[in-house]
Amino acid sequence: MNIIHQDALAAYQTKLLEYRRYLHAHPELSFQEVETQKYIIEHMSKLKHAEIIKPVGTSVLVKFVTGKAGPKIGLRADIDALPILEERHELEFKSKRDGVMHACGHDIHTSMLMTACHYFDEHFDNLTGEVWAIFQHAEELLPGGAQEMVATGLFNELDFIYGQHIWSNLPIGTIDVKDGPASSNTDAYIIKIQGKGGHASQPENSIDPVIIGAMIVQKLQTIVSRMISPQEAGVISNTYFNSGRKEAINVIPDVCYLGGSVRSSSEAMRHLFKDTITKMVNSTCAEYGATCEIDYTLGYGVTYNNPEKTAFVRAIANGVEGATVIADKCMLGGEDFSAFSSIVPSTFVFVGGGNPKLDFDYPHHHPKFGIDEDGMMHGLQLLINVVEQYPAYFK
Repeated sequence: MNIIHQDALAAYQTKLLEYRRYLHAHPELSFQEVETQKYIIEHMSKLKHAEIIKPVGTSVLVKFVTGKAGPKIGLRADIDALPILEERHELEFKSKRDGVMHACGHDIHTSMLMTACHYFDEHFDNLTGEVWAIFQHAEELLPGGAQEMVATGLFNELDFIYGQHIWSNLPIGTIDVKDGPASSNTDAYIIKIQGKGGHASQPENSIDPVIIGAMIVQKLQTIVSRMISPQEAGVISNTYFNSGRKEAINVIPDVCYLGGSVRSSSEAMRHLFKDTITKMVNSTCAEYGATCEIDYTLGYGVTYNNPEKTAFVRAIANGVEGATVIADKCMLGGEDFSAFSSIVPSTFVFVGGGNPKLDFDYPHHHPKFGIDEDGMMHGLQLLINVVEQYPAYFK
């Protein structure tokens, strides 16, 4: 492979930083990325060879159609932010919107892809086939923008879709190219336990939903520890427990609410979790005379890395100067890129951006989340080389 190295992309670094810092300062929540969409369209419309499409919602598709025989390659970036108050007060480009923050790196994903579009425009004569830059809305909120985009049927014709995530948990220079599952099924439940309230001194006249809820939380933990192999990856986390009022601690409440997140790395495990949670909740409530309602939501599926395409991406990553390429286990976070990987051969990788020396090692979704901006050049290299190297590799 004739890998395009960072020195050949140095002229694009200023644009990369400009985009990133503007987007970071102006975050928007899922399904609300109106100004972000306008910003992307404004700058991409200046390119000579780009065709701009608004597929659905606040998403943007930038197409480079060469008219020459060749593959149709999609490159995806997500554009939304999170409802988090940023605590990176030292940044000149800190979020200008209170309570909204790019705390997951989507501003970086978008800026890398916008910058790659400048490269494709300036090297248009070297391209074949078509290149689709997919700026996807609403990755952070179920049901996810990717599902809306896939539902249009527009992306079925692509030969390959590549996605990447900047990752604060990986040191800068590390590229994680996973085999098979790259991210997990991401499901959720809300449970309403209807008991019978009463006086705290007379529990015999009540049906205590708090006790029932506590038992259910404990029972749910046995699903992972006793019903799946320790060699398989799965998590059930009950993250919400609400009942009663602190102003009425002498009252046994009528109702208790539970809620949680369920992560699994296979369809068999996904269905086991759903069926067993439902059975445990119903049987426990019935045992004590309570009733229940269960709202169980199947969210994002597994993002699956196609073996053939992933071998190609790994070959590129191995050619990136100064990079350390690893193949870690499936990430148990959710990623709605899975909607694309379910219809088109895909690869999704994680690009290191952590640097403890610069205090950039907080986890994603943290108020102090940050990334060493030098890591963006590795992501830019990958995006450009995926397009440049694909025709020769798969000839």
